[in-house]
Order: sequence, then C-alpha cells, then structure tokens
Amino acid sequence: MNASAELLKELRIDRKAGAPPPSTPRRGLWIALAVVALVLLAGIGWFMFGRQRPIEVSTATVVAIQQGTASSSVLDASGYVVARRMATVSAKITGKVREVMIEEGMRVEEGQVMATLDPIDANAQRSLSASQLEAARSQLSGLQAQVAQADAEAGRLQALVGQQLVSRSQFDQAIAQRDSLRAQLRTAQRNTRVADDALAIADLGVDNNIVRAPFSGVVTAKAAQPGEIVSPLSAGGGFTRTGIGTIVDMESLEIEVEVGEAFIGRVQPKMPVEATLNAYPEWKIPAEVIAIVPTADRGKATVKVRVALKVKDPRIVPEMGVRVSFLEAAAPARAAAPTGVRVPSTALVQRDQATVAFVVDQDQRVQQRPVSTGIALNNDRQITGGLRAGEVVVVNPPPELRDGGKVVEKQP
Repeated sequence: MNASAELLKELRIDRKAGAPPPSTPRRGLWIALAVVALVLLAGIGWFMFGRQRPIEVSTATVVAIQQGTASSSVLDASGYVVARRMATVSAKITGKVREVMIEEGMRVEEGQVMATLDPIDANAQRSLSASQLEAARSQLSGLQAQVAQADAEAGRLQALVGQQLVSRSQFDQAIAQRDSLRAQLRTAQRNTRVADDALAIADLGVDNNIVRAPFSGVVTAKAAQPGEIVSPLSAGGGFTRTGIGTIVDMESLEIEVEVGEAFIGRVQPKMPVEATLNAYPEWKIPAEVIAIVPTADRGKATVKVRVALKVKDPRIVPEMGVRVSFLEAAAPARAAAPTGVRVPSTALVQRDQATVAFVVDQDQRVQQRPVSTGIALNNDRQITGGLRAGEVVVVNPPPELRDGGKVVEKQP
C-alpha cells in the first residue's frame, strides 16, 4: 500500500519545475544602461563645471632693449599735448555765410577754400568800378584823337607862318589849343589809372568773401553755418560769429609741462624725455626738451618746459594728458649699454621664492618661466635671462594662475 502511494506521487506533474526561470539577462541589460547613463552625466558635468575655465588677463609684448633706453628717470611730471600752430580762421569782412566746406576731422591744405560769404555787395561795387574804368578809357581815347589833330594843325600852321601865309596870332592860338589838349590827356591818363586801381580794390573786396586756409592742417572745430553773420570784430553781439572754424597743424604738436621750482634745476635743454599718453599707457614715446620758458608762475610756483615729440602719429592729438619722465643723458665714458629685454614690472611675480613671468603660447596656455632681472627702466624692468623679444607675457598675473593654465585676452 505504501509502495502504491509512492508510485502515485511520482506520477504527479511538478508545476514549479515547468515554470520559466527568472530573466537574469534582461536585468543585467538594464543595469548596464544605467551605468552608461551615469558615466555620461558625470562627463557632461565635468565638461560644464569641472574643467578649468580660461582666466581673463592683460598681456604685454617683450621688447628688446635699444640703445639709450636704459637711462634712469631723474624727474617725473605731467602735462598736456599742445599745438604751436593753431588758428581760428575768420573772414576779413563782415558778411553772411553762403557755404561752409569743412567738417571736423577734415584735412585742409594751404589756400584751400573753407567757406564763402554772400558777395552781392562786393560784386555790385566791382561792376561800378569796372564801368568807371571803361568811361575813363573812352575819355582818354577821345583826348588822344584831339591831341593828334592839334599836333597836326600846329605843324601845318608853323610852315605857313614861315611863309607869312597866316598870322602869328593864329599860330599861337593853335599851339595853345594843342597844349591844353595835352594837359587834358595827362589828366585822363591819371583818371584811367585811378579807375584801374579802384577796380583792383573791388576785386579784393570780392576775394575777401572767400575764406581760405592759412596753412595745412586738420579742422578741429566748425564754428559757423550757412545763413549766419560772421565778422572779425564780432559786430552785432551774440548773434554774430567771429570765425568759420579752427585748424591745427599736427606737425607742430609738442608737450607743455609745468615743473615745480624746487626741481627745475634737474631739467636741461636737449635732455632726453620719455612721454606716455594717458590714453595709451603702454606706448613709450621718445621726446626731447626744447626749452625752459624763462619765467615762473608765482601762484603755482612752477616753470613751464617745452618738450618736442620725436614721433608723429595720428593718435597724438591736442589737449591730451601725458606723463613725462626726464632721463639722464648717457655719458660716453660709460660701459656698453645693457643687453637683454624689457617687460613691465607688473609682469614679474614671486612664486616659490623665485621671480617668474607667465609666457603665453599659441594655444593660449601660460608657461611659468623663471627670469633673471636687471635694472629698473622707469615702469619697466630689464630681463637678462629667461625671456626673448617678441614673446607675450601676462601683466598683473592673478594668484590662481598656474603653469599650463588656460588664459584669454581681457577685452579693453
């Protein structure tokens, strides 16, 4: 009986054994996709937030030291760029402006027409003078014909008087008539010359209605418009202009510096000067002392010094602020001029107890490079080793800047 029961149990269907096994591969696929997604998210997060962002910096170019650039400054001062040749151009007469042919920034040549005035009055005066000249010439022609006739008549009568065919009184009357006509002819000739001179003066009056540039230069101000009244004497008060425009000869630009009385003894004529415009602080302009004006300003206790610019450049314009450094002249008995290059002093920093500069390569990455320094050159520093002329260095490198760091040029 027990054996039959065991046999019946063996004939039962095992439904658990027929069920499909759990889907292990599908679960592994989902795990792999989740891992890949996490890696991608981590990569995107590093790309956006974890990578090193470029640092904005200012740069300067390494410059080779030229002869004479190693002179040290004996005095620093500030002044302004001025023009020795500047004129506010006006008309010689009072009149109404008809046309203005200049604009600010325009270059004009000597004799070029800048403006014209209404020439109605001047043209009328010239027409009158021309008519008077024609009348004088007509009168002169008539008298010349009468004198010629009187000369011929006197000649004939003189022959007849010798033959006693006419009376002596008749001949004397002909001579008197001829002399009177000659006197009238000389008066007519003088009147003709006077009329001719009057016409020339009238021509000058017409020409005075044209305003021309007295010299070559650049227009810095336009002061009048068509329809306005201009006068060199400003007749008419505030409604009358005194000039057409202002022109400046850019070739005559120089620097005027006011030096304190206590330091004027350091300045000498022909002394070398290094000028720096406030608008272009990295541009060193060579200059030279022209003269020391022999008078002082008792209110400010200063003496004016004129400095000539050795470089002519369109960037230099009147009334610009400028800083000048009076340099000591290099003595001929000194040793050879220093070699190497020069960089702004602000490009040098101390890192790991060494003086270094950060050089920018073509990939906009910096290389921390130790340098050997020399003498001070005003706001620059002499570098005797570690840098080459033409390389670009970072000015005022921030503390977070490191070797190999990415930089970008700071926008002005």
